[in-house]
Amino acid sequence: MNKTAEIKIKVISFDLDGTLVKKTFADLVWLEGLPKIYAEEKNISIEKAKQYLKKEYNEIGENKPEWYDLKFWFKHFNLKHDWKKLLNHYRYAIEKYPDTTPTLEELRKKYNLIIASNAKREFIEIELKEAHIKKFFTHIFSSTSDFNKVKKLTSFYSMICNKLEINPDEMIHIGDHIEFDYHIPKRIGITSYYLDRKKTTHGEFIVHNLLEFKEKIRKNISH
Repeated sequence: MNKTAEIKIKVISFDLDGTLVKKTFADLVWLEGLPKIYAEEKNISIEKAKQYLKKEYNEIGENKPEWYDLKFWFKHFNLKHDWKKLLNHYRYAIEKYPDTTPTLEELRKKYNLIIASNAKREFIEIELKEAHIKKFFTHIFSSTSDFNKVKKLTSFYSMICNKLEINPDEMIHIGDHIEFDYHIPKRIGITSYYLDRKKTTHGEFIVHNLLEFKEKIRKNISH
């Protein structure tokens, strides 16, 4: 018998970008929208703006919380534009995967569903709203906004379990990053699934879409 079936699962945790919604929105904000604003305000070409911002992004580095903070970058570049307007401008690009809603609709009948993401809360909120999926989740956790952690490390998952007053073995997590969504939560006893939409890997705890994940949950877990 699968070990998971012996445990009463209470919570299913989802990563957001690349798992429930496509990454187009975030990429447009950081790689197109912000450089465009910088180019307009500093009166330089968009190409030069992109090169400069990329250099600045790299200098700060993704291991620092401010790297993920749009408000920080507006202050850093001394931009007059409203960062909230930038997010709203690209909200049209927020698109959920076709398997997202059917999966959430079925799983929420038996489990509490949560978001566990390293995106800033302002990104999470607008994505959930525009994708019309916020109603499915009882809790939303951002490693950067809520815990000031840039990566989803074991401490992040432990703090989530503490907040929810559950043991790690009472939670399942799924996401599209093999290290931060699979290996790391697994280390503290969370049953983890790696979502490989590109279908380059295979395994018992690897799925290629959310419908496959939903089916594995149905087969492997007793209620």
